[in-house]
Amino acid sequence: MKTFRSRRDFLFESCGGISGLGLAYLLQQDGLLGAESSCSSQSPVQSPLQAKRPHFEPRAKAVISLFMSGGVSHMDTFDPKPALGKYAGQPLEGKGDVIVRQGNPGPLMPSPFTFKKYGQSGIEVSEIFPQIATKVDELAVLRSVHCQSNDHVQAHYEMGTGMIRMGFPSVGSWVTYGLGSQNQNLPGYVVIYDAHGGPFGGPANWSAGFMPAAYQGTVFKASGVPIIDLKPPDSVTPEQQRARLGLLGKLNEMDAKKYPGNTELTARIASYELAYRMQGCAPEAVDINLESTAVKKLYGLDDPRTELFGKQCLMARRLVERGVRFVQLYHGGLGIQNVDTWDAHENVEDNHRRHAYEVDQPIAGLLTDLKAAGLLDSTLVVWHGEFGRMPISQRGLGRDHNPGAMSMWMAGARIQGGQVIGSSDEFGYKAEEQPVAVHDLHASMLHLLGMDHTKLTYRFNGRDMRLTDVYGELIPQIVKS
Repeated sequence: MKTFRSRRDFLFESCGGISGLGLAYLLQQDGLLGAESSCSSQSPVQSPLQAKRPHFEPRAKAVISLFMSGGVSHMDTFDPKPALGKYAGQPLEGKGDVIVRQGNPGPLMPSPFTFKKYGQSGIEVSEIFPQIATKVDELAVLRSVHCQSNDHVQAHYEMGTGMIRMGFPSVGSWVTYGLGSQNQNLPGYVVIYDAHGGPFGGPANWSAGFMPAAYQGTVFKASGVPIIDLKPPDSVTPEQQRARLGLLGKLNEMDAKKYPGNTELTARIASYELAYRMQGCAPEAVDINLESTAVKKLYGLDDPRTELFGKQCLMARRLVERGVRFVQLYHGGLGIQNVDTWDAHENVEDNHRRHAYEVDQPIAGLLTDLKAAGLLDSTLVVWHGEFGRMPISQRGLGRDHNPGAMSMWMAGARIQGGQVIGSSDEFGYKAEEQPVAVHDLHASMLHLLGMDHTKLTYRFNGRDMRLTDVYGELIPQIVKS
């Protein structure tokens, strides 16, 4: 006997199929469908790193931070000071009490390097950066940045978290908290530090502080196996691992129902699942051997002196290309003090010439490659240290710490290149014209990512905490369209 469907039943079943497709799409967007075998950008479970809407239309989707650890001398790199030559050998006067980190301030010392104008903008750059100098028309050079402390660790914390005390979320944590990640099979925030060792202050530089642990940086190595302990022991099969994660997930979900306000537990579940998915996706993302010989040469991988930082820069490009939101690269590690970092107490010429050579070609290659790949306009690249150096000599040929003035530059994110912002005084001792505090820098970075720094808050100890605390002014030349 034939069964006839009414027109209403037919339309309902047909539209149900179309609605099902729509529902499947929405579930996929929310990360609620089953796991897939591919390295797509979606997550099979609800994750704290799900992509979120910015406050307004962003200019950048990702950040690559190039942190030159140890304290780069601004008057020897991007802030030429002819007055140091004119008054060489004389004491620094008219600046009040000159506070130095290690005592015994010497006389004014000119830069051992020559400067030359580059590009259509004619910005002067030190001879130790011949490759980066060719990119000055793409750089916004800030010569009036200043910070609070002349101690390496505290200055690292301030540049990394906005505070000189440890225990606060890093910039990368705030960015991933505010925006999530574009790829749920890779960490939203990756840290790659120098092969010689980690930076001053250690893991607190990329900590999530009082936020859930899901927002802290994930450390990749620049040499050897990039990701430590990613693969399970050979004795554990994929089926066994999946079963263990499934049981662990059920137990955690039971606790989550019992303690619904426990965000740490949600983060823990998501981190287990992310680690499992990374086993299939992360090795390819950081495998620089997949790149052509020409690209490797562009990053300086054919030179032993530039190879290590070149690998870091190339990995950074591969990661942002795959949707990683924030990549923090450190150059300068605590191997041999005053040698393996930019901390030039003994001899600024030897120290800076060596370290500048190590990063010059890789950074220029990174900017070139990002532009060729169509990624520079959507990626904010920031080059900086933790403070500057003194215009006076130390131990004859070195320079001491100086939080009063430092130089840095920003590129990408459709920032107007070929401009110099602010200035330090004639000797480079203090930021003078348009001083830029670290909170101003962070506020401007968040703005380029589509976030209002006054609205990006996290409730902690009864207070709405901010990356910029109660400070932060946008740098107009950086944020203007």
